[in-house]
Amino acid sequence: MRLSLDSTFYLGRTERKMAVKRCRTTTICCLPEDCLANVFALTTPKDVCRFSAVASTFRSAADSDGVWERFLPSDYRDIISRSIDGPDSLLRQVQSKKDLYLRLSDHPIIIDSGLKSFKLDKGSGKKCYMLPARDLYIVWGDKRRYWLWASHTKTSFSDVAQLRNVCWFEIVCSINTNMLSFDTNYAAYLVFKIKSGRYEFYNQPAEVCGGIKGLEVEKDSFYLENNTELLKLREDGWMEVELGEYFVKGGEDDTEMSLLEMKGLRSKSDLVIQGVEIRPKECT
Repeated sequence: MRLSLDSTFYLGRTERKMAVKRCRTTTICCLPEDCLANVFALTTPKDVCRFSAVASTFRSAADSDGVWERFLPSDYRDIISRSIDGPDSLLRQVQSKKDLYLRLSDHPIIIDSGLKSFKLDKGSGKKCYMLPARDLYIVWGDKRRYWLWASHTKTSFSDVAQLRNVCWFEIVCSINTNMLSFDTNYAAYLVFKIKSGRYEFYNQPAEVCGGIKGLEVEKDSFYLENNTELLKLREDGWMEVELGEYFVKGGEDDTEMSLLEMKGLRSKSDLVIQGVEIRPKECT
């Protein structure tokens, strides 16, 4: 016998809860698939994956192209077209928009002639970029006496920057905020390795700053030591340290983040720089 919500008044407390739950589940499951898809598209990728596991009737709607198209960036076709492997190479590897989303989340693509890598934050669908060392401004980076450029097996970029010996250390990255997801708090992270463990940054404060180019920027300083909470080991085996953060509203000019170490003038060496990753801070 099917119960209405009114009839549950005459049941015990536990029985009422179970009856209401069954009634609500039945009502939701009876919705048309396109209606379910519209509801799911208003949530998040993580939520949709949960819905898919709740009931078999949800799975088709949760996996539909209409849902996952909403989670992909509006300009994803343009971004894919800039892949160094060509857009067809990626599209041949996927069979649905959900496959494409997961592919872009798990496997960054190299774009813009090798000067950037692009991926999606898996939980939110926000854009993430990595700028390789070649796309950074590195003081004396073109002087072989101070820096070497060499290939590295643990990166998809053509080469990395290896610090030989400098007293003045300065690295600056810049990105147009219109490339990023709007209404999102982003942070920039220097991705690096220490070649020999004696890179002479100990007890020397490094200064970081970030903000809109040409305007006043926020500054902070820290000690680039192995025991600091700012340094983190990444899943790919590289280290990272946050350079700064910025909330992207949309429509701004270039945002510039920098790492400056100019206060201690002792020689420094054996730092290997892969690049700077720019990703949503709330999704780390």
